[in-house]
Amino acid sequence: MHLYLLSSRVSFSPPVFWHASSSATLPFPAPATAKPLPPPSSRPAKSLKSNSKCALECPHFQSCSGCTHELDLDRPSVVDEAAEFFSKLGVSDFTFDSSRLWEWRCRAKLAVRAHHPRINAAVELLRKGITALRILPYDEDQGTGDLRYVQMAVTTHNTSLPVSDRYKNGKVQVSLVWNTRNETSPSSEKLTALAQFLWRNGGPRSNENIIHSVWANFQTSSNNIIFGNRWRHLLGEMDLWEHVGGIDVSLAPSSFGQANTRAFDSLLWKLQKYVPRRSSVSDLYAGAGVIGLSVAASRKCRSVKCIEVNKESKLSFEKTVERLPKSLDGSISWHQADTSAEPLSWLMGSEVVIVDPPRKGLDASLVDALKTISFRNLKPMSSTDGSQVKEEKRPWVLRARESSVYVRSSTTADGPLVLPQTLIYISCGWESFKEDCKALLSTNKWRLEHAHGFNFFPGTQSIEVLAVFQRGKVANLKKKKLGKKKKRS
Repeated sequence: MHLYLLSSRVSFSPPVFWHASSSATLPFPAPATAKPLPPPSSRPAKSLKSNSKCALECPHFQSCSGCTHELDLDRPSVVDEAAEFFSKLGVSDFTFDSSRLWEWRCRAKLAVRAHHPRINAAVELLRKGITALRILPYDEDQGTGDLRYVQMAVTTHNTSLPVSDRYKNGKVQVSLVWNTRNETSPSSEKLTALAQFLWRNGGPRSNENIIHSVWANFQTSSNNIIFGNRWRHLLGEMDLWEHVGGIDVSLAPSSFGQANTRAFDSLLWKLQKYVPRRSSVSDLYAGAGVIGLSVAASRKCRSVKCIEVNKESKLSFEKTVERLPKSLDGSISWHQADTSAEPLSWLMGSEVVIVDPPRKGLDASLVDALKTISFRNLKPMSSTDGSQVKEEKRPWVLRARESSVYVRSSTTADGPLVLPQTLIYISCGWESFKEDCKALLSTNKWRLEHAHGFNFFPGTQSIEVLAVFQRGKVANLKKKKLGKKKKRS
């Protein structure tokens, strides 16, 4: 998630911070006083009751489109719909983890939301710098101005502090999206001055000590794409580290990171329980490979393949791998590829498939491959076939190999004739998940065994879903019961 900084007028007055989905500009509020935090819950969804103490109480609720409900932050109404949906499919153990309800956002895109308090402090510092240095906010209509967007990410992993103090003392990585082609443009002096202002007043030698690092991204496109292709590290530490799912994770400013790291950590620990030890895994839509690598470390997998279309995630993957336990002997690899092109090539040889698609859900070609995959599909790819790997001519496969990262191991990965037996689906889009779920169950090739919800965005009707499918159709419950009775007699 990112924080947007925009202004509809070019002036030297204090800038305004704008919500990405709002049609009006809103002044950024002063950091709110932290509320007492009730303990997170992870209970069966049906047992959750309304809690009057879990209210948003935000003065900007009516004018900001970020949050959709003020009450029951620990239990959005979509949870009831999800519980009913999964119950009809035979899943009786659906749970919902409410997680942290305030000050949970560690990667900011919304300027008038309940960010981590360090992000609020960094925003206030940034505003002072913009005003003092007369930085021009970007004008969308004219294409003029200096500062287009700002991304702020908090790292709460500081091993020099006690675990209980790490979250509240997080440091902020600031990325300034500058309206020029590169650092040699005329306005680069302003960029340098702003970066130095932030470091001087928020760096390790300041009283605040809240800034982890300052980065610049250069973007001149007139479309709505936030980042350009050119990045430059200006000040501070090069690497931002977080600890989730039992591993240290490196996150570059250009790579995707979850806004709610604590809720994401809870999801990872739950997911790991459904991956058999020493299994072979494919992690699709993998990003920097956080999910796949956490599974590789916790479940001692024989092999883990991470597939991601964004090449910017490669460096973060390589740095994260360097901190994995030395005792791991499994095969680990990362591949830059589009999973919608020849998805069978990424499903083959894996007993467990993990998918974490964008909000729109799985690509249609991947759904079809999961519905129809069988040994009959895989036979043409076996070594007995006349076509050898060295004669590969498909451009997407060749590009993936060129952009791949392999970690050597003493373990041999499974052959192509291994079929996925477990499918773990992580969804941030409830509507698209329901459609994909129905499609996967329609052919009786998969059955839904477990489902859990996570409160990644308190104050909204959005929930993160973790669903576990097993290969094979649903067993006849009546026959099971009859069989047990006969056995007892």
